[in-house]
Amino acid sequence: MSVTIDITGVPPERIVFSPSPLAELGNAVHVLAEPGHHPGHHAWATATAAALEPGLADRLLEADFMWRSTRSDFLMPPRPRETLAEELDDLDRMDDEKFVGAALEISCSPRYARGGIPSPLVDERSARRALDLAAARGPRQAAFAERMLAAPTATRAWIRRLLEDCDEAFFADTWRRIRVQLAADARHKTELMRRKGLADALADASRALRLEEDPDGSRIVVDKLMEARTAAPADAVTLLPSAFGRPHLIALYSPGWQPVIMYPAASREVGVPESVETVRLRLDALAHPVRMRMCRSLARGPYSTSELADAYGITAPEVSRHLAVLRRAGLLTTRRRGRYVLHQLDFSAVSRLGSDFLESVLR
Repeated sequence: MSVTIDITGVPPERIVFSPSPLAELGNAVHVLAEPGHHPGHHAWATATAAALEPGLADRLLEADFMWRSTRSDFLMPPRPRETLAEELDDLDRMDDEKFVGAALEISCSPRYARGGIPSPLVDERSARRALDLAAARGPRQAAFAERMLAAPTATRAWIRRLLEDCDEAFFADTWRRIRVQLAADARHKTELMRRKGLADALADASRALRLEEDPDGSRIVVDKLMEARTAAPADAVTLLPSAFGRPHLIALYSPGWQPVIMYPAASREVGVPESVETVRLRLDALAHPVRMRMCRSLARGPYSTSELADAYGITAPEVSRHLAVLRRAGLLTTRRRGRYVLHQLDFSAVSRLGSDFLESVLR
């Protein structure tokens, strides 16, 4: 399974490695929202969260569905700039329908890859789906989604202020510390691509990236637990190095958007041994392909049974049976939020099972 980006006809000089402050800010707030994904940044997340002004922490919580389990496409700029302000200015030029559609793509739905989904601003069904998904995350998130649909211009200004306040509170210092590393990584990949070709540059960025070439054309293949295809426009493909990214390898492949790949610029290993019997039980639970695919969603955030049924095209009773197997193996945490029962992968249990599996479902 993989995400395939057709780059046939794209000039080599239009395949760009470059750091992005907006993308890295999106990664940073994701680390704050889901520190369990990033054990290597535990100290940073703990210290930063403890120092957050309560009002800013509350605002981050309101909007966290834009970066917690999925990453809103507008947080991955196709044309990175030197400063966050320049990238936010570019974002301001995006039309409301595209911006709101990206902001309210809350779960990893198969509809994302198909494209042609009407914006929630103009389509009632899309709006209902977005509001229901936001409600499953909590009342504050639901209220935020309602505000976005009712007053998109004002809400977009609110989001910009939130990102600017994050920059002032913690990210500006962090960016000054890591930008040199990311710029050096991008320069190295660019030089490697110039001297040895794109295949070597991709392999150097991640073992999960490769170049396929045959008489029919050229493709960048991103090894992920999903199946999707897109074609790059004639202008560019952008690859963004990230200091906060690992274990995620994120591909923006929605039709109508320029493809962007965000890869980790550094490596950190996780994983703790576990008893043979526990490992056997957990491997048996994961042997079913549907359950393994469901783990991809459950690793990114809490999901209800109905959301999983919609995402994987199976019935709610079938989802419940699969969840019961995962729960008996001790791989899930479950909590109730109002009328919703939300399930999520237990990262401590999965990390004991093996870092390779954890990284594959988070990729």
